[in-house]
Amino acid sequence: MAAVKHQTMILVVSKLLLFLAALLPLGFIVTDVLAGRIGPDPGQAITERLGLAAFQFLLLTLVVTPLRQITGWSGWLRLRRMLGLFVFFYACLHILAFLQLLVGWGDLWATFTQRPYIIAGASAFLLMVPLAATSTKAMMKRVGRGWKPLHRLIYPAAVLVWVHFLWQARSDITEMVIYGSVLFVLLLLRVYWFGLTTLIPLRRR
Repeated sequence: MAAVKHQTMILVVSKLLLFLAALLPLGFIVTDVLAGRIGPDPGQAITERLGLAAFQFLLLTLVVTPLRQITGWSGWLRLRRMLGLFVFFYACLHILAFLQLLVGWGDLWATFTQRPYIIAGASAFLLMVPLAATSTKAMMKRVGRGWKPLHRLIYPAAVLVWVHFLWQARSDITEMVIYGSVLFVLLLLRVYWFGLTTLIPLRRR
């Protein structure tokens, strides 16, 4: 009983710390805006930083499985849902900032279909929508056995987000090469542990 309470306390504290840490990127952006440190093009800077935060949290959700395999602590899986919701949270803010601060709310169809990197980003966001919508325990029960295959959409979404950033990178692509390498290793680890078919969305094993 004491061991169970200890594990529960560790999980509760971990969730609280994760929640506070996940708000830091937004807090830094707000602080920089208020202090006038956002740069000569505030709209572009805010949009890019929100999008990068979404991508970073997406990669962190993929890190959960290796951590679970290495440490044996199942609590990592309990933290993954919060990470996933923060991915969607920052992705939504990224799109809102893009529309509000950069291009406007005019012809949305033209906005999201005129450039390849925007198409990649919009496609990734659309793949994330059903993941966020089915993240609750009630939806997990409702979807049933199809929940895990559905949530494998995170893998093509991650690749599309990386392509989104790589395509819009200017002369220096070093940062995106690093992120791409991390993503490749994480996907390779999953294939090694669970097989290639576990990367295929909507396919039941």
